Formats: sequence, C-alpha cells, structure tokens
Amino acid sequence: MRTIFLSLLLLITASITVFAQVHIIPEPVEMKVLDGEFNITPELQIIYSEDELEKSAQYLNNLLYVTHWLDYPVSKATSTPAKDFIALKLNPSGSFENDEAYSLIVTTSGVTIEAATSAGIFYGIQSLRQMLPVQIEQTDPSLIPQDTKWSIPTAEIYDHPRFEYRGLHLDVARHFFPVEFVKRYIDLMSAYKYNRFHWHLTEDQGWRIEIKQYPKLQEIAAWRDSTLIGHYGTNKYDNVPHGGYYTQDEIKEVVAYAAERHITIIPEIEMPGHSSAALAAYPELGCYEKEYHVASTWGVFEDIYCPKEETFEFLENVLDEVMELFPSTYIHIGGDEAPKKQWDESPIAQQVIQREGLADSHELQSYFITRMEKYLNTHGRQIIGWDEILEGGLAPQATVMSWRGEKGGIEAAKMHHDVIMTPWDTNYLDHYQAEEETEPLAIGGFTTVEDLYNYEPVPAELSPEEAKYILGAQGNVWTEYMHSGEKVEYMVYPRAIALSEVLWTPAEQKNWDQFFQRLQIIFHRLDIQGVNYAPHYKE
Repeated sequence: MRTIFLSLLLLITASITVFAQVHIIPEPVEMKVLDGEFNITPELQIIYSEDELEKSAQYLNNLLYVTHWLDYPVSKATSTPAKDFIALKLNPSGSFENDEAYSLIVTTSGVTIEAATSAGIFYGIQSLRQMLPVQIEQTDPSLIPQDTKWSIPTAEIYDHPRFEYRGLHLDVARHFFPVEFVKRYIDLMSAYKYNRFHWHLTEDQGWRIEIKQYPKLQEIAAWRDSTLIGHYGTNKYDNVPHGGYYTQDEIKEVVAYAAERHITIIPEIEMPGHSSAALAAYPELGCYEKEYHVASTWGVFEDIYCPKEETFEFLENVLDEVMELFPSTYIHIGGDEAPKKQWDESPIAQQVIQREGLADSHELQSYFITRMEKYLNTHGRQIIGWDEILEGGLAPQATVMSWRGEKGGIEAAKMHHDVIMTPWDTNYLDHYQAEEETEPLAIGGFTTVEDLYNYEPVPAELSPEEAKYILGAQGNVWTEYMHSGEKVEYMVYPRAIALSEVLWTPAEQKNWDQFFQRLQIIFHRLDIQGVNYAPHYKE
C-alpha cells in the first residue's frame, strides 16, 4: 500500500511540475496535463487534412521557424506519421461544443489539433503557442539561449469560447494610426482569441476611410489644423496639422490580414451625430448654411446630419463602398451623442417629423436609424448602434452596444434584441489604471486589470432566456489622449488580456490569483514582442 501511495505521490508531483509550465490565457475549459513532453526536432512535419487549413499550417510553420531556424515540411495528408508531427485536422461531424471549439492532444510522439472549423484550429494553435517556451516569440536568433529546449508538455485540452462575440475596439479618428500598427493590434488580439475588431473610422476629429465617390472626405474631412493639449477646457492647442486616411487598397489588405487570424472587422461610420468632419467637407448635408470645421478638440458637438434626402443619398453611397470593402454582416452606424438642437430649430427636420407622423426629434433619430437599417438589410447586412439608438424607439433588427452602463443592454435584451456589453465603468481602456499623478494623461475614470477580470457580461437582472441575447462584450479604446501606438499598447495591455478570459472561459472557472500567476509568464512574452504594456501587475 505504501509503495502504491508513493508512486501516486510521485505521479501527482510530476504532473504538478509540468502543469506549472502551462500558462494559457484565456484558460481552457478542460485541460489535463500529463507526465511527459513532446520535443520539437529538425525532423518535425506539419500536416493538415483539408485545403482550407493550408494557411493555418503555414502560420504555424512561421511561428515555429525560430525553434531550429528551419522551414518545416508542410503538406496535406490523410494519415499521421508515427512521430515528429503536428497534425491539423478538420472534423465537422465531431462532438464539439460550437464552431470555435477545438481539441489539442500532445503526446510524446506528436501534436494533434482537431476542430469542426478552421477557426477552432487557429485557436488551438494559439494555445499550443503558449505551451511553448516564451522564446517562441523571439525573432532575433542572437537573443535565444543556445540551450533552449523546444518541448511541449504532454496534455489533453478540450476547449471552446463562452461567448460568440469577443471584441476589441480602436478609435483611429481622434488619432490616426498607420496600417502596420493596426496589423500589430490585430496580431495581439488574435493571440488571446478575440474574434471581432471594431474599427472606429469616422468622427468629428477626422474621417479615415477613402470613399471614392466623395473625394473631399479625403481632401478635407481627414485633416484637422490643430489638436487640443491636455484635458477638455484647457483651450491650449498644438497648432500642428493632424490627419490621414486608409486607402481602399489598405482597407482590403487589413481585412484580409484579420481574416487569416479569424478576426472579423466591424467598421463604424458615425451617424447622425459626430459628423463635423464630414460636414466640413460637404456642408450642404447640414441643417444650417454655415462653415463647418473638422474638430480640433474633444466632446459632443451640436453639428449633425440634416435628415434631408441628399443626406440619405450620401450615406447610402458611402455605405455601398464600405460594404464592398468589409464582408462583415455587421456595420456599426454609431447613433450616440447626437444633440437635437439643430433638428429642433431646422424647418427641414420639422417637416420630416410632420411628414412621418413623429412625436419629436428623438423619434426622428429612430426614423433616421431605422431608415439606414432598412437600407443595409436590403444588402444582407445588420446594424449595431450605441445604446442611444433605444431612444425614440429601437430599429427592428438592431443590435445594441451598451456603453452607458448596462441599462441599455438590459432593456434591449428584454426586448429580445442582441446585445454587446461595453459599459464605460469597466470596459473602457482609455481610463487611468493607477494613481492619476503617476500615469500618462488619460481621459479620466479608473479601471484596473482586476476590474476587467471581475467583470461579468450577463446582468443578474436577466432571465436565462433573456441572457441568450447577450452575444458577448468588448473593450473600447478611445484615443483622444493616445497619440502613438506605444501609448495605445500601454492603455490596452494587459487589461485586454484579462477581458479575453472573461469572454472565453466559463465564469465558474475564473480565479484571479491563478490568472495573476499565469499573467506573469505572459509578461515575458510581451517583453520579447516589444509590447509597451502597463507594468502595474508585474511582479
């Protein structure tokens, strides 16, 4: 009996020792770490079962290049070698929880990743990546210790996401970021199994997407003559022109890049408010005969699209080009922070209210949003709007992005509308994350990594049936005070890593102390990748 006990004790100890080497974020649903390891040798083969997995296999090959500075043989095959292999296998008839689920089996002979879809295969690769030594992130051979052992603990992982929608947002209108940074942003997202990138492309402070039918959007709306220094109200400006836009070819390039990483890009074209930049280019779309300007400060502006036929024609033409570029089912149309003063004073707006039998300007906004929704619906698309689109009546098929707390999301879910939770108090990554006097300038607020980790996207007020309408959640990155990619990374990471586990891992499995320990290993990966993360939670 004592011999059996000692044997079991040794087995458990060995398993714990290996388990300590596995630090996957987001934490898998089921993970059993065994006693052993698979060693990557120069004889490694990468095989895939279906043509659609070829890009994933090549992605894995590129990732593993640093292990022995080799391009490993990559081939389509129906059978698995006896050893020294990583096999990617599609199994549409397998018993997977959902389309993004995967299994990852590591033995001493090889690795098998199996899933019903190529997305599941990709997420399995990301988990495998985190099972490898952190040096897998290195691209400079001189910085990899010669004695690095390229081994993976033997394990069985069965995994799937909790939520369908796992999003990060980036505002490129307040400050413009080049294509290479946007790609880097997408790469970091994909490592933590995010699948939606909300690209905020138009604002009062700049229009960032080329629309060929309206060249003044590039010539005028994409540029402002100055930028506010400090917080709103300082009245200090840098007098430095700022701007830029993405050409349609660049948009296509980024969309394809994201798709290879199983991230869908959701573009946002703001309406009817936050339209100062567009009105500066095409003032005839406003309610007043006046000169409009691309905003150089932050805040909410009274300038708004006038609900005239010329405006709807303009927006439909813009959306036609947007839909050509973005295959996403969702198009985000904003709908937030739209003051009604100009509509209340405009004879044109009042005529529309009377003609359509509307009660007031709030119902006029509902009419405006519903009209745009119908147009997108005829093209097979759906709208997302910020929770203000509830005011005056919700468009019939709209998905609500709840940002002013959870109230709007709760109301929409009770109406059986899909909801994405983005409450400002926990999910806004432009907030301070430590004592204000010790931090770079931010818009305000206070949200720590732990706050993000403790966030629960499904409000307790919802019944089980109503809770089904919560598609997931998103972290929002507004860039009034983010002038560079380095500042964006500082504000987003590691908070976005905490949110990734909220959106993937079952709520009952979340454990802050364990997450904190896994995060320490992730910090080493981020160091190697050169990510300018906030160090507050690094030991």
